[in-house]
Amino acid sequence: MKRGIAAILAVLFVISIPAQAGLGSNKAMYMGGTVTSIKEQTEGNTSTADEKTFSFTHKDGKLVVPYDRINDLEYGQKAGRRIGLAIAISPWLLLSKKRKHFLTIGYKDENDKQQAAVFQLGKDIVRTTLASMEARTGKKIDYQDDEARKSGLGN
Repeated sequence: MKRGIAAILAVLFVISIPAQAGLGSNKAMYMGGTVTSIKEQTEGNTSTADEKTFSFTHKDGKLVVPYDRINDLEYGQKAGRRIGLAIAISPWLLLSKKRKHFLTIGYKDENDKQQAAVFQLGKDIVRTTLASMEARTGKKIDYQDDEARKSGLGN
C-alpha cells in the first residue's frame, strides 16, 4: 500500500515539473497583440543584434520590426506565487514569488498602420533587451511602476 502511494506521488512529481517549467530564462514568448501571423503564447528568441531591426524568431517564422518604425516601448512585471511547484516539492516555495517580465512594442507597419506586440521575456534577457531597445530606437521605455523600473534598470 505504501509503495503504491509512493509510486503515485513520484509520478505526480515528475509530471508536475514540466508543467511548471514555464519560459526559459533566455527565451521570449509572444503573448498577444495585433500581429496576426503569430499565435498567442508562441515561444521563440528575440534579437537586437541587427542595427536596423528587432526580430522575434519562432518555429513558424520571424517577425521583423525596423527600429525607426517603433514609437512606443513599455515594460512591466507580474509577480505570482509558485503554488503548483510548492505543493509538489516544498511548502517553503509558497513564500517565494515568480516574476514575469513583459515588453510591449508599439510600431507602424509597412502600411503605416499602428501595431502592437507584447512579449514575455526570460529573466536572463530582460536588461540587455531593454537597454538595446532604448539605444537602437532612441525612445525611452515607459515603466509600469517603480518595481519594474528597478528590475529593468538593474537597481
